[in-house]
Amino acid sequence: MPSTTAPALLSIELTSPQSVDGRRAAFQSLWLLVRMQHAHAHGGGVVRLADLRGEVSDASTLRMVVSRAFRDFKAWGLDVGWGEDLQREPRFLNAERRSQGPFWLPAAEAKRLRLLVEDRPATAAEVASFLGLRARKPQTAGAMTPPDAVHLQDAAFWEQLVASQQAARQGRLMSPVAGSNGTGSALEAIRLAGTLAASDFQRALVTLNEAMLWRRLGDNEQARRRLQALKKQRLAHHVAGNDYLGAMECIVSAWCAYTARDLPLAQSLLGGMAEDPARALVLRHHPDVRFEWCNLWALACRSRALALAADDRPAAAALAEESLQRFGEALAAAFESHSFDAAQHVAANMGMAAWLFDRVGLSDLPALAHDGPADTTRRAVQWIAFSEWLCGHTDGQGRSAWNAIYLMRIARGHCKPDKQPTLAQFRAQKPLDPAAVSKLAGPLADAFDAANWPARWVDVAQARLADHQAGRRRYPGLQQGSLLFEHAWYAAHAGDLKAAERSLDLLREVLPQLVPSDRAYFTESWNDALPAELVLEAKPPRRPSAPRKKAR
Repeated sequence: MPSTTAPALLSIELTSPQSVDGRRAAFQSLWLLVRMQHAHAHGGGVVRLADLRGEVSDASTLRMVVSRAFRDFKAWGLDVGWGEDLQREPRFLNAERRSQGPFWLPAAEAKRLRLLVEDRPATAAEVASFLGLRARKPQTAGAMTPPDAVHLQDAAFWEQLVASQQAARQGRLMSPVAGSNGTGSALEAIRLAGTLAASDFQRALVTLNEAMLWRRLGDNEQARRRLQALKKQRLAHHVAGNDYLGAMECIVSAWCAYTARDLPLAQSLLGGMAEDPARALVLRHHPDVRFEWCNLWALACRSRALALAADDRPAAAALAEESLQRFGEALAAAFESHSFDAAQHVAANMGMAAWLFDRVGLSDLPALAHDGPADTTRRAVQWIAFSEWLCGHTDGQGRSAWNAIYLMRIARGHCKPDKQPTLAQFRAQKPLDPAAVSKLAGPLADAFDAANWPARWVDVAQARLADHQAGRRRYPGLQQGSLLFEHAWYAAHAGDLKAAERSLDLLREVLPQLVPSDRAYFTESWNDALPAELVLEAKPPRRPSAPRKKAR
């Protein structure tokens, strides 16, 4: 006969060194267990992989952390579940899919846990502190309101949603962030908003914002998972604002495709959205959605135009003209929605597009009519200066890494030495210095203040890299790699090969994060554009080998 004895309680000490029934326990395993117990206590929720990342792990170690945790759970005699079906018995689940999550604690197992702080029962605030969450205020009896009513919990939810969006604008994307005056990261705030969400719409809005945040962090896999979750939420419930959520889901999916350099898919998603009656209506009347659509469509057209310029100039010119037109529409939509943050992004994109089109021989477009090549450079610099000016006039807005990257590329853009020049040949080049670029900005020159724009480009790059390395900003792989390469180029130009070599060593670590086309750009630039003496010391990545011809 099966035993009817109730399973033994487990005493979990939260203070360091953490333990289970007096035995030392791995922090990551214990954190996941307590997080599942917390989710169960607040509505039977689940813990997703995104909840682990940034708290106890990163993308490269998630699988290892989960495997270790489940070995510990087994040693502690706990049955823990995974997957979306919370009604399944854990012993019947497919262990091969366990690492994908989400994770949850059956009710019987949750009752066994005794959370302690120095051998006394832990308070809700102490549990929240251990998990890195803020304690939720208990709801008083009789305070329940109808689900469609407006109540005070809404204010707390919207406060955290705004905090997340503001932190994202300031570059505080993921924990830990140094020097933030006690304010948290965007990821922390959006997770807290998720615990406060009181309606299907609020929960779906959290999922959308999580997807947007992971996309900005350069983690397409996490972004796509949150988009799949959003799709399930919209299909399972009649969510208020569903047309907006559907439109933004499509746009973020297109962003993921663009980030992966799948331009046909990105434009197919955007085109399908414009042809769908419900979403086209949102696109027409919602300026935020229209900004996102026009800006991304313009970026895709820009990439296609640059790729076609050498082989099909008429097609490239048409795409370039469409790109500039859509950038203009995106800028108008940004100001229509009173979003300086959106406006600064598209202003920088317009400036870089003008410069890039000129570089590939598309300088006679109607939108770029000018008397000489210097005008295009001036126009490009002025658009980027306008972007930087907007950054400086947005309350709490962090400076854009892209503006610095674009200007450093423009400043050295006319330098065209032979491949792998000697150091003497390389240093004989004369890139525009920050003062010359500031002069090109004309009336917008005051955007380049001395505090954020030192007198040498190598220091401009170094300052932004220092922000990233100290945790004051979090730049995704492509921005980080771009800053490292520009620093290496300008450090070598200043004769500091050791500093250049250190940046190239860091760039080598970043390259595996990037899509193949972006890796190829840095590989070619490293092999060909840097001085031979530096290339000899900091050996560049190998170029992709040409496919072998089949024997006849």
